Amino acid sequence: MKTVFMGTPDFAAVILEALAKSRHEIAYAVTQPDKAKNRGKKIQYTPVKELALEKGIEVLQPEKVRGNEDFIGQMRECAPDIMIVAAYGQILPKEILELPKYGCINVHASLLPKLRGAAPIQKAIIDGEKETGVTIMQMAEGLDTGDMLLKESVEIGDMNYSRLHDRLAQIGSGLMLRALDLIGEGKIQPEKQDDSLSTYAHMISKADGKIDFSKSPEEIERLIRGFDPWPGAFCSYGDEAMKLWKARPLEESTEEYAFGEILSADERGIKIACGGRALLVTEIQVPGKKRVSVKEYLKGNKIEKGRILE
Repeated sequence: MKTVFMGTPDFAAVILEALAKSRHEIAYAVTQPDKAKNRGKKIQYTPVKELALEKGIEVLQPEKVRGNEDFIGQMRECAPDIMIVAAYGQILPKEILELPKYGCINVHASLLPKLRGAAPIQKAIIDGEKETGVTIMQMAEGLDTGDMLLKESVEIGDMNYSRLHDRLAQIGSGLMLRALDLIGEGKIQPEKQDDSLSTYAHMISKADGKIDFSKSPEEIERLIRGFDPWPGAFCSYGDEAMKLWKARPLEESTEEYAFGEILSADERGIKIACGGRALLVTEIQVPGKKRVSVKEYLKGNKIEKGRILE
């Protein structure tokens, strides 16, 4: 089957890798434009572009797709059988959605109709979902509203974002190839989404990692896992920023203490009052330093009991 792949981040690169190893032809890999990264403003390729160049796949990077007649014309000339989209980063217009013989399919990292939107993996962890998964969806004009083609679920357990992301990318790769086979054989059975069950996962910013110590220990622990490695869950210790990387809720009552108050700091970790109970933080990071265990950090630094984390 002649395909065009559209995607941008690491999740999409894993899907592209599987497609490149399959029997299907990839006419183009379409990804977001290169951007300057970090203080040096060095131009950095997207993960999809890096992989596509390595595989000898021609790369297209339109600034925008909607209203871009040059790009739409190029796709018409290409005449793909199907377009495969995974975390591309732009909403596709009707002209593109209807152009391929089999339309456009999307590899979405949630069990639709739950968690439509930009950050379904993080939100599944933060919301305390027991399971999530991947849905292969026939794309429509709405945001993640198209008919569902295939699904596979996975238990979240104690996975952080990084681990769950990698697991879902592998699941998505297999589901995508299976969907292509079923579509080609005319054996796919679309299922409409129940819009009344839909939820939305908004795009994440660094500010979303700010910890609110009035929340329960469980909520804060999920925030820490959901934002590991980016943007990181953070607070302030005095004038210094501090990221919390590993923690576990305790049953100990802290009703008499202020939210964010440090109850103790020793080789076991930093015990913090939050939401009426305690949270034990065992791994932290301060600016300019690596992530370390609290035990290691305390060898050369002090954390004062009674201080308030904000």
